[in-house]
Amino acid sequence: MGVGLIILIALLAIAALAVLLIFNRMVSRRNAVDNSWAQIDAALQRRHDLVPSLVEAVKGYAKHERETFESTTRARAGAEKASGPPQQAAAEGTLEAAIGRLMVVAEQYPELRASENFIKLQQQLAETEDQIQITRRVYNDTVQTYNTLIQIFPNSVIAGAFKFEPREFYDAPKESEATPEVSFEKEAEKPA
Repeated sequence: MGVGLIILIALLAIAALAVLLIFNRMVSRRNAVDNSWAQIDAALQRRHDLVPSLVEAVKGYAKHERETFESTTRARAGAEKASGPPQQAAAEGTLEAAIGRLMVVAEQYPELRASENFIKLQQQLAETEDQIQITRRVYNDTVQTYNTLIQIFPNSVIAGAFKFEPREFYDAPKESEATPEVSFEKEAEKPA
């Protein structure tokens, strides 16, 4: 065998090893994205599971708020049927708004707000919302890492050959990113 042939075989072996390492890294990052999405899905399912209890708790005090209860139930059903980050984000935004309206109704009933069951539901919902925010950030970071990995050269050539597709971010609805305005002043005490 000639020296040139040995060098060529060595270069091909190095190139094959590089492709194998890059491919394995892409598979690892893609699996991390899937795992992160599963974490979001679990947190969203927990929210969906809390909604019927919340509706029933408020319903016991505010029987005349039928439309609010029905819209919350419809929003929950829509969120459970949604799939993929963009559709899930839109459906969850609708559900968040419905839960917000439900909480406004609950605010009108001091005896409801003081009940131990309702307080526990509020705490569980708040913990779930925090978990959703954390998992959303982790997911988006993981997606960014994966998308960057498959889009840089020479990885993009390998990604194209093996059909690695970019993943979509899970963007929170704009309403959930806004800081709510809170005022403890009574309307009459506000300056004119």
